[in-house]
Amino acid sequence: MSRENQIRQSLLDIERALRESAFWQVVPPEEQAFNSTEPFSLDTMKPEEWLQWVFLPRMHALLDSELALPAELALLPYFEDALEGSPEETAAVLLRIKLLDELFAPDVQDGAVHDA
Repeated sequence: MSRENQIRQSLLDIERALRESAFWQVVPPEEQAFNSTEPFSLDTMKPEEWLQWVFLPRMHALLDSELALPAELALLPYFEDALEGSPEETAAVLLRIKLLDELFAPDVQDGAVHDA
């Protein structure tokens, strides 16, 4: 499976984990929340809102347009700290984020894939 397809599958896995948790939202944040200039829109959105409504769509758009993907990705440290909930509530989402981050590790970008 190509790296791009692995990333796409990982994004779908994150979405599935969100949908299966209390973090999934049916209604998007207010329009002005999307105008934030802060990393992760932390001044206008909850972490899970940014993940669902900003990050996932942008990554899919990059893949669909065959545009360059980020050279590095390190979402897990932020979400480990910012995602509120019990370990049982956050574990699946954090695991999926970790697996996505790993796809941006230098050895994976060079063609090697390490087991999760």
